Amino acid sequence: MSLRPIWRRSDGMTQSAATHFTVHGRATSSNVQALLWGMEEMGLAYHRVDRGGDHGGLDEPHFLAMNPQGLIPVLEVDGRALFETAAILRYLAGEHAAPHLWPEDPLARAEVDMWAEWAKHEVAARFTGPVFWRVARTPPKRREPDLIRAALDRLNAELAIAEERLKRTPFLIGEALTLADIQFGHILYRYFDIELDRRPFTAIHDYYTRLTERSAYQRTVMVSYVSLTLPGSLPRMTDTP
Repeated sequence: MSLRPIWRRSDGMTQSAATHFTVHGRATSSNVQALLWGMEEMGLAYHRVDRGGDHGGLDEPHFLAMNPQGLIPVLEVDGRALFETAAILRYLAGEHAAPHLWPEDPLARAEVDMWAEWAKHEVAARFTGPVFWRVARTPPKRREPDLIRAALDRLNAELAIAEERLKRTPFLIGEALTLADIQFGHILYRYFDIELDRRPFTAIHDYYTRLTERSAYQRTVMVSYVSLTLPGSLPRMTDTP
């Protein structure tokens, strides 16, 4: 379990002590990491309960009552349960985020949401299962390089889109971090850490370097994933405490 203190938001406001957030999900889940990173950028305190993976607990009646799919993360908000990472982040941002993270103008907000959806469905989904799991859970001698190469080609087509945007602005939407960056940037720690034949996306690498300088990113995303791997599968992996 993890308990974070109340963090001060960038606009100087603090979370109401009356709001209690409990995050259900293991710290090594990429979806949980996206949620936690977003919450810490918003300055929200939370209590985290380990569920999923070696921790189990996804088939418990109490958890299934909160999310019948048996998936993480789940966020309890004063006794009510929310699931689906993107939906949770939109709710939290609407209530607690500074305007740069989730704009008040409906059209500007839709632009952020558009790129957040793209990042979730076209980038994160093309990396986590097709690439990361095929490397992290498979020793080198048993990997299927043709499948990994094909998956990387599909991923690279999407990364090339981000590369062009990040050549012009420091973040996906402009000068400041938004929910689109949360959905896109949370996969980059693993993307740059595992053994891959990566294309030289210079702007994305510089963007990733900027993300690693954010304390919220360090705490929630730059987390050791050694517990997810098989022995010998990642000889060059950085085992970050």
